[in-house]
Amino acid sequence: MNRVILASKSPRRRELMELLHIPFEVIVSDIDEQIDTQNDLVKEIEKLSYQKANAVYKLHEDALVIGSDTIVKIGNDILGKPKSTQEAAKMLRELSDNTHEVVTGVTILCNGKAETFSSVAKVTFYPLSEEEIQDYIATNEPMDKAGAYAIQGDAAKFIRSIEGDYYTIVGLPVAELYHRLKKY
Repeated sequence: MNRVILASKSPRRRELMELLHIPFEVIVSDIDEQIDTQNDLVKEIEKLSYQKANAVYKLHEDALVIGSDTIVKIGNDILGKPKSTQEAAKMLRELSDNTHEVVTGVTILCNGKAETFSSVAKVTFYPLSEEEIQDYIATNEPMDKAGAYAIQGDAAKFIRSIEGDYYTIVGLPVAELYHRLKKY
């Protein structure tokens, strides 16, 4: 296999890549992460994963580069990373006693060819009290997470059910990526 590069600054993606037991390095792509909410959101997140991978691939064409991005969406609204504790509380209130989707797009670039795919998981929250929301925000965990929560962290206690790949929610569909990488 070629040299493998993960084009992501996410520590969670790095941890998930380690589960594959494939030597890799991390080189962060510096792209402007813009999503056109007028377009299909799955296609938009796939496009972002491609842009991340391609920005690094252009500088390392001898490598296999993996780019990935994740969004949390409820209806047609994207819940990004909260910019304030008030915004985090608003997002958590919206997720409370509700089902939302987490979409992770992934692109593999190797030998001048791109393979892009996405994985979608549905997450249902239990009802959250205002006290639970404020206590969770006080942990500071929501502040750098899309949708204002980390399923692998303290928010685990809020999750009623998951439909789909757990690792998609964390930020990288590990098994699907592994099986796609086998052909390289």
